[in-house]
Amino acid sequence: MELNRFFDFFEQIYQKANVKAAFGEPETIGEKTIIPVARVGYGLGLGLGEGEAPAGEEGEAGPSADVGGGGGGGGAATPIAVVEVTDEETKVIPIVDSTKVALAGILMAAWNLFWIIGAIRALKGHRE
Repeated sequence: MELNRFFDFFEQIYQKANVKAAFGEPETIGEKTIIPVARVGYGLGLGLGEGEAPAGEEGEAGPSADVGGGGGGGGAATPIAVVEVTDEETKVIPIVDSTKVALAGILMAAWNLFWIIGAIRALKGHRE
């Protein structure tokens, strides 16, 4: 049955969504061991429905039940850091997405400009 295959797929995703999905395989370079770290997310959905088929022409049998459904899913992995392990220390080095930082700065500047213009208009309105 098709539904059983879909639930088997859910089970496979569930088994893969573990700590190994977030931490990559360690690699040794010289005297350092590097472990990549990622943010991993999965999303799945399923919908099923049942209804009556439209009535046919005269003389045909009455309405029958129609059953339908569908599903889908997706996943994403975003690198967020690397763990560097040496004999002396272990440290986490974050990976900064400069695009997000720049976008946050632009949005903050626009928000401030919006309020400054609003305040100037309000002051002008009181003076007139």
